[in-house]
Amino acid sequence: MKVYLDNSATTRPGDQAIEAMRSAMTDGYFNPSALYAPALAAEKDMDRCREQIRAVLHAAQGQVTFTSGGTEADNLAIAGSLLGRRPGGKVLYTAGEHPAVLESCKAMADQGFEAVPIPLGPDGLLDLQQLDSLLSKDTRLICVMQVNNETGAIQPLEAVAKLRDRRCPQALLHVDGVQGFLRHHCPVQLWGIDSYALSAHKIHGPKGVGALWTGSRVRLTPILHGGGQEQGIRSGTENTPGIAGLSAAIAAYPAHHDMRALKLRLYERIRAGIPGVSINGPAPEGADAADHILNLSFAPVRAETMLHALEAEGVYVGNGSACSSRKGRHSHVLTAMGLPAARIESAIRFSLAPDLHMEQIDYAAQAVIRSYGLLKAYTRR
Repeated sequence: MKVYLDNSATTRPGDQAIEAMRSAMTDGYFNPSALYAPALAAEKDMDRCREQIRAVLHAAQGQVTFTSGGTEADNLAIAGSLLGRRPGGKVLYTAGEHPAVLESCKAMADQGFEAVPIPLGPDGLLDLQQLDSLLSKDTRLICVMQVNNETGAIQPLEAVAKLRDRRCPQALLHVDGVQGFLRHHCPVQLWGIDSYALSAHKIHGPKGVGALWTGSRVRLTPILHGGGQEQGIRSGTENTPGIAGLSAAIAAYPAHHDMRALKLRLYERIRAGIPGVSINGPAPEGADAADHILNLSFAPVRAETMLHALEAEGVYVGNGSACSSRKGRHSHVLTAMGLPAARIESAIRFSLAPDLHMEQIDYAAQAVIRSYGLLKAYTRR
C-alpha cells in the first residue's frame, strides 16, 4: 500500500484541475491581454477565479493579483507594501513564519525598516502579550500566518487584528494563508486583514501559480516590471492554464471532509503503540490545531532515518518545511518554540488530504510503530 502523508509540501493535482489545464492549453491558449473574443474569454475565466477567491475569503471587495505561487505572493505583499513608503518603523513577523515571509521581512532591514520576530509559545502559537509589548505607533507591517506549515498551529488572527486596531491601527496585517486556504475559515474583511497569500499546489491544483488578495488600505509597489499586467501590479503574461487549474481546484475542494477524524485516529494509533511519542504543536484535538497537520517526535530515532524507513514501507511523510528540509538545518519553527534538540532532530510531520481513507491511516500508523520499534533498537544513546 502507498500512503502519501506529505500534503503540506505539495498535493496531487485533482482530475478536475488537470482537465481544466488541458483545456486551457489546447482550446483557451489565447493571451488574455489581446482584444479578440477568445482572448476576452480567457480574461473572463481569470476574473471568475478572482471571484472564487474573494468568495472563499468572504471579501466583497479587494484586488486579487495572480502570482507564480505563495512565495511571490508573500514577497509582493511585504516588499510591495513597504517599498513605496517612507523608510523607518518596525516590521513584525512570527518566529515560525514560512521562509517566504521570514526572509522577506529580514530583507526589509536593508531598506531602512526594523525587522522584529514575535515569539512563539511551546505550543507554536504566538504570544499575544509579547506581541502587545512589541506594537507601537511606528509599526508598519505585521505578518502572521494562518496555519503553520510544520506544526499545524492556527494563529489567533482575529485577536491579532483587534490588538493592532487598539495599539497601531495604521499598521497593515499580512497573512500567509497557504496552509489555511479552503481548510480553515478566514473572513479577511471581517477580521481586519489587509493582505492574504495562497498557493494552488497546496489545494490539489498545479505548481507555479498563486494569488494575493489585498484590501483597500494596501497600495502595492510592483516588484516586477514589464507590460503592466494584473492592473499594473504584476507584469508578465498570466499563467492562464495554471489559473484554470487553480479555479478548478477551488471548485472541487470538498466543503466537508474527515481529515480531523483521520488525523486523530493516526495520532491515537501511534500513541497506543509508542507511548513516549511527543506532540510538537497544539493538542491535536484542540480548536487551534489544523485538521490536516500532525507533528510528532520519535526520539531517539532521527527524523531522516525514520522518514526513509517509512518510505520503504510505502508511507511518505515530511520532516519540516519542504523548502528547507534538504539543507540539513534544524527546524526554525520548533527551535522558536523552545523544544529540546532531541525532539527537534526526531520530528516527523504527517499532513493529510481529503481523499485519504481509514485503511490508509491504519496502515501508516502500523508502519510507524513497526519502523520505530526496529530503529530504536539500533539507535545509539
